[in-house]
Amino acid sequence: MTALTPMRRLLILAAGVLLLGGVGAWAVFSAADRAEEENKPRPGGPAFTAGRVTLDEPGRLVFRNTAAGPQRDRLVSVPADRAAGAVRTASDVGCLRFYSAAGTGVCLQSTTLLGRPAYRAQILDAGLRTVRSYPLAGVPSRARVSASGRFAAWTVFVKGESYGSAFFSTRTSILDTHGWQLVPNLEEFAITLDGRPYRHQDINFWGVTFAADDDTFYATLATREETYLVRGSVRARAVTTLTRNVECPSLSPDGTRVAYKKRVLGTAALWREHVLDLRTLKSTPLAERRSVDDQAVWLDDHTLAYALPADTRPNSFDVWTAPSDGTGTPKVLLEDGQTPPAPSRSR
Repeated sequence: MTALTPMRRLLILAAGVLLLGGVGAWAVFSAADRAEEENKPRPGGPAFTAGRVTLDEPGRLVFRNTAAGPQRDRLVSVPADRAAGAVRTASDVGCLRFYSAAGTGVCLQSTTLLGRPAYRAQILDAGLRTVRSYPLAGVPSRARVSASGRFAAWTVFVKGESYGSAFFSTRTSILDTHGWQLVPNLEEFAITLDGRPYRHQDINFWGVTFAADDDTFYATLATREETYLVRGSVRARAVTTLTRNVECPSLSPDGTRVAYKKRVLGTAALWREHVLDLRTLKSTPLAERRSVDDQAVWLDDHTLAYALPADTRPNSFDVWTAPSDGTGTPKVLLEDGQTPPAPSRSR
C-alpha cells in the first residue's frame, strides 16, 4: 500500500473539516428551523400582553403556556374566573414544570452545559425572581410546593421519559426553604412496606404532595412492578405504604382525600383518575374516562384540574376540570397550558 504524502494528508484533513463543518451547519440550521416553526403563533391561539406576573396576586392562575409561539413554556397568568379565552399576561420566565403556593414557586428548567442539555430547579419568589438554583439529574417530571410555601419537591426521569415506559428510573428531592436543607433523593428514607422494613435496589419515588403541617407528605413508591401510596415524614425521614396502585397523588385542601391516577389494564385508558378517601381507603373514579398522565391539582375542595394532550395541536395540552366526587361532566378550563396551581386568595 502506497503511503500518503504530507500534501495528501492535508487535503484529506481539509476535506474532513469542511464535511464536519457542513454537517454542523446543517444541524444548527435544522434546529433553528424547528425552533422558528415552533415559535410561529398558532392562528386562533391565545392572545398575550406584556405585564407583571406575580405568584401572590389574588384571583389569578399562573401556569406554563404550551401554545406555539415565542411565549411557549413561559409562565403566564389569567383571571381564574374567566381563564378560557382570556388575554394572557406573559412573563420572561420559562419552565418545563412549575408549581407555586404562598408566593413560593418551583420552576424546573432546561438549559445547556458545555453544549449539552442540562436541567435545573429554580426556587422563585412571588415576583418570579430566582432565590436559589439546584442542578437536576434528569428530565423534569413533577413539581410541588407545600401550602405554606416552605417545602418544595420535584421528580425527574434519570432513565426513560415516561411512566408508561417498561424501563424508567426517577429521582425525587425535597427542599426545606427554611435553612435550605435539601433531601436529594427520597430513596434515602426508611421504608415500611406492608408493616415491615423494606429495602430493594429497584425503588423509585415520584409525585410528592404535602400536608398542611409542613412535615407529612404523600408520594408514589414503585418496586417490583407494584406502585404504592406512601405517607411520609420529612423530620423522621421515613415512609409507610398505605395502599397499592396509586400514582401521582395530590392531597385535597382539607387533607382527607388523595386524587391519583390508577393504572387500568385491558382498557383504552392506561390510567384513570380516582379520588381516595384516606380514612376508609375507598376509591372513587372521576367522570373523566380518558387516560390522564398528570398530577392533578385541587382548585378547591370539590374540583380537580388535570392536563390532557390537545387533540389538534401537537406538543400542547388543554386543562380540564371535573368534580372530585365522580359526578358531572369534564369541562375545559383553558387551552394550551399546563395544569395550574390553585389561585391565590385574598387574606
